[in-house]
Amino acid sequence: MPLYQVAILERPKSKDAEEGELEKLMLGPVAVIAIDEQAAAISAVMDAKDVEIDRTRMEVLVRPFA
Repeated sequence: MPLYQVAILERPKSKDAEEGELEKLMLGPVAVIAIDEQAAAISAVMDAKDVEIDRTRMEVLVRPFA
């Protein structure tokens, strides 16, 4: 199975974005072994239960490990 790097960002609220606030890195990048990119993203999100994040503003970034 391939190795992926996964990071989770939290996008700012629209009001905060207007004031110039940027995304926050909430998790990662972490290494995940999975069958595809979608499985890697799901695995990282499930493992990030201890991370306090608003899931409606969450962005999951996945890339193959190279």
